Amino acid sequence: MKSNLSNICDYVKGKIDVSELDHRTYISTENMLPNKGGITDASSLPTTIQTQAFMAGDVLVSNIRPYFKKIWFADFDGGCSNDVLVFRAKEGVNKRFLYYVLADDTFFDYSMATSKGTKMPRGDKTSIMQYEVPNFSFKNQEKIAGMLEALDKKIQLNNKINKNLFLSQKIKTL
Repeated sequence: MKSNLSNICDYVKGKIDVSELDHRTYISTENMLPNKGGITDASSLPTTIQTQAFMAGDVLVSNIRPYFKKIWFADFDGGCSNDVLVFRAKEGVNKRFLYYVLADDTFFDYSMATSKGTKMPRGDKTSIMQYEVPNFSFKNQEKIAGMLEALDKKIQLNNKINKNLFLSQKIKTL
């Protein structure tokens, strides 16, 4: 069975003072990495007094050019630009499961298919909440998220090993 995304999460609407943020805790589309690569530190902070807030456990998705597949599972509280959608799992929904539902390429394809604009397409917030998601029990959500998280950690470890091997090889050639 399937249900709409709106049944498992909500958009976050809270605000935070920019004065409470720094280059590490502010997220914009510019410091979100493509292809589900996470985030880097922001190069600057907004000049507004307040910006959109997020909390650890929320899922942030860049709403500009969805084909870049910029998504991040927040591991700290902070603030973000209005071009970043903040999703919060509803009661009874595993936060990591929500992340993996949104990190699926099918979600980004759907977001592009329902987006508005051609030069800089933006996901349609109403259509996004109509995206069909699998309807699993909380226990099965935990199992699925746990397996996928374990795979992600192995991939991250392999990437670190590859980077270290590359650097050590580069040093040897010097």
